Amino acid sequence: MSGGSGRTGLAIALVAAGVAAGGAAAGVALKTRRHPGRATTDGKLLARWVLEEPWKDNWHVLDRHVSPTYVGHDLAEAESRPGQHGLRAHLERLVLAFPDGRITVDDQLAEGNAVTSRWTFRGTHTGELDGIAPTGKQVTVGGMTIARIDGDVVAEEWTSWDRLGLLVQLGAVSEPAHA
Repeated sequence: MSGGSGRTGLAIALVAAGVAAGGAAAGVALKTRRHPGRATTDGKLLARWVLEEPWKDNWHVLDRHVSPTYVGHDLAEAESRPGQHGLRAHLERLVLAFPDGRITVDDQLAEGNAVTSRWTFRGTHTGELDGIAPTGKQVTVGGMTIARIDGDVVAEEWTSWDRLGLLVQLGAVSEPAHA
């Protein structure tokens, strides 16, 4: 094994250990790639942390890695979410409805400054959500988010998820008839 690959193996082990220990909460730096004259955050890791970490009560990730001019687009919502505060307010509303909720990133693809993440949400509905009283039901919902990375921050996101599936699981709507 050459000296360079040993350092790479050590760096990967340290990053893995940091993620396992809570990553951002433990103060572990994000993996970086060297470009001439600068280092930038790995876009996949950045997109993953912005999706997963707020559900683990690591809200500082939004302050550090979401642009102040962030815009979030969600096909299930009529209006976009502007800024870090808009994203945080949206997520806090969901965390209140599903306090044990977790998003797990299942797969990611990156091209240029765009990262697509396919994710699964699991949680128990113990708080009010959009006028739906707590049901105590456990839900599993899938979705995808495309994040536009600008330097070391998420600048914009486009999300599509199974809102109808969530409403069916909560008993708020009947399951659609199959043709």
